[in-house]
Formats: sequence, C-alpha cells, structure tokens
Amino acid sequence: MKGLVVKSTGSWYDVRLNDGQSVQCRLRGQFRIKGIKITNPVVVGDIVDFEEEADGTGTITNIEPRRNFIERKSTNLSKISHVIAANIDVCFLLVTLREPRTSLGFIDRFLVSAEGFRIPVCLVFNKMDLYNGKEKEMVRHLSDLYAGVGYDAVCTSALTGEGVDTLRTRMDGKTALFSGHSGTGKSALISRLDPSLELKTGEISERHLKGRHTTTFAEMFPFAGGWMMDTPGIKEFGLIKYSKEEIRDYFPEIRAYNNKCKFDDCSHTHEPGCAVQEAVKNGRIAQSRYMNYLSILLDDDMKMADWQLE
Repeated sequence: MKGLVVKSTGSWYDVRLNDGQSVQCRLRGQFRIKGIKITNPVVVGDIVDFEEEADGTGTITNIEPRRNFIERKSTNLSKISHVIAANIDVCFLLVTLREPRTSLGFIDRFLVSAEGFRIPVCLVFNKMDLYNGKEKEMVRHLSDLYAGVGYDAVCTSALTGEGVDTLRTRMDGKTALFSGHSGTGKSALISRLDPSLELKTGEISERHLKGRHTTTFAEMFPFAGGWMMDTPGIKEFGLIKYSKEEIRDYFPEIRAYNNKCKFDDCSHTHEPGCAVQEAVKNGRIAQSRYMNYLSILLDDDMKMADWQLE
C-alpha cells in the first residue's frame, strides 16, 4: 500500500491513504543499515510504501524519491544531516526581531538550503504587534533587502491577525512548510490560520530570550486545498558541506554575476577583477549577505553578519 507521511514522532509515522484514513507505521530495520547519513530516514511529506501487519499497523518498505527537501546539519553529529520535511512547494520562515531574535546568519543559511532545490521561501516577519517604531523600520529595511534578492516577505501577528489573509493566499493549493526558531510564534500563527487545530503554544525563556519547544514532532495538516507543515523549532541551522560552486549558485544576487568576473573559477573572495566584490563596494549586493556568503564558504560561524538596532 502507498500513502503520505503526515506525522513523525521519531519511531512511529502516521501514513495517510488516498481515502483519508491513516495507518500508524514503523520503519523496516534495513533502512538503518544502508549507510544513509541522516538522523531521520522518513520525514513528513514523504510518499512511502508499506505492508499491513496483523495488528492493524504497518511496516514501511520503501520511500519514493523526493522532489526536494530541507535539511540541516544535525546538532550533535556534525557529519550527519537532519531532514526537516520533503516534497515542499513553498517555505515560510518565521523571523522575529526579539523574543527571540532571528539572526541574519540563520536566515541566510536557511535560504541556502532551500536554494539547493529552488524552493520558494517567504520571510514571515512575525509578532509585529510587539515592535516599536524603530523595530518596524528595521522590518521594512530587511523586507526590502530580501525582496531585492528575490524573496517574498509578509508581516504578521497572530494576536491582531495582521498578514494572515495574505498568508492564506500564498498557501492556496500548496504544500507549505513553516519553520523558524523556537518561540517565533509558529504554532500560534498556524492556529490563527486554522483555529480548529488549536496547536500548543509556549512562553519565551526570560533568561535566554529563546522560545521553548512547543511542537515536539513534525506534522502536516490539510489546508486550503493543500497541506500545512508544522515542524519543531530550530535553535541552530548548520549547513551540510557544499562545494564552493554550489554556495556561489545558492546566493541569487551572486549567481547573477556568473561569467562576469575576470576568472571563470572566481571565488569572489580576493581575486582581481571580481564583479561581485565590486558590486558589494557599490552597494548592489548587501554587505550582510556577502559576509554570510563568506562565512558559509569558509564554514566559519564566527563571521556571520547580523543587524544592529542602534
């Protein structure tokens, strides 16, 4: 039998059939010895084959090839990746300026992961009801910065309903992934989109200003003719190892300068006649984006660019 994985708790998977019924399935052990360097072989959004067992559960026997996925470096296992979700039409990355603050480094690393499959990303500047005038100006600045690169942006508030209708329009008929730091209000916003879900929400840790995990497992829900994916909050977004050519290609504004440098294999770091370095100097490429490109290229988290509210 074949179905869609709509919930993953780590050891059990809810697989939805075409008739709307769900079967709880386990993963056949052979998948764990195939040398797959990921922490979770099956994720929400996967299409799988499974065999029914006598007790009414199922055993997953095959995972169909994914058309795309979002993955990050596993927190505790640097050479192992963790797949967040698969077969995605659009990603909504929640960004907050405080309680907690989302860094530009986090945003740019997520965007690089999505660019690997050219998955559209919309930056959702959430908790707008909390911000003062200076912070709202920063949101406008960041929205313009990323819009200039080609990314969509929406300002939202689960409390006031700001931007919720706009999000619904962008989700119509699509499989949409919601992601971001813990505490950015993801579950509250999803519940505002569909009040019948009543997802659990939590408070912000005052000591660290980081959100407490309220979503403990990945799950997807039917919504607006498509699907809405809710996944656990992410504290850090480490990237798997990309080639320098891939990293150059995954920054759209840098990709636009392909074949315009003096050297075809230009790394855009130090070479003479580099069109990208010139574009940074002239303000055509944002300094923060270029710095984050360099940090990813050098695999150096210490040099990630961030904004300052002064």
